[in-house]
Amino acid sequence: MRIYPVIKRILDFILSLIAMLILWPLFLIIAIIIKLDSKGPVFFKQKRIGKNKKYFYILKFRTMRTDTPKDMPTHMLQNPDQFITKVGKFLRKTSLDELPQIINILKGEMSIIGPRPALWNQNDLIAERDKYGANAVYPGLTGWAQINGRDELPIEVKASLDGEYVQRMSFTFDIKIFFKTVFSVLRSEGIKEGTSESKKEVSL
Repeated sequence: MRIYPVIKRILDFILSLIAMLILWPLFLIIAIIIKLDSKGPVFFKQKRIGKNKKYFYILKFRTMRTDTPKDMPTHMLQNPDQFITKVGKFLRKTSLDELPQIINILKGEMSIIGPRPALWNQNDLIAERDKYGANAVYPGLTGWAQINGRDELPIEVKASLDGEYVQRMSFTFDIKIFFKTVFSVLRSEGIKEGTSESKKEVSL
């Protein structure tokens, strides 16, 4: 049995708990702004595929109107801009909408680093990941495929990169991915809101 997955889970819990204690004022501010900006809940929940293909509900700050089509990648909407709220545009550009996934990590549903959790109905991606054992690990807040192209990648390439992560998973590799993610967020890489260029994973 590899010891790192056990250590990884412990680190995930400790770091996420620290992050929650530090960031709760920011959570509160964002929640208030979302409520003032548009009607609807503060959080958005969506059914995703977790470790060993068990379902769980991912949490995000709501960035789109409540009448947005469900379970559809944003870039597949005909005109995503009409659904994204004013505050949502900023949250998505800065990736602040992803912060509530700290709760998913604390609950043991996700990891800080790992393959991004597929939508429950992304059967092609799920099947492709099965070839590489990428469905057998905790999905992550960010991952190897995320910093190497995100949704710009064909499904086969994305699944291959997820499989590469599973094979190379280690403390040093996770650190590398974490810092590359920080730099990508600061440069707003892969986030181009608009009709066919919107790279955010899912609606709302």
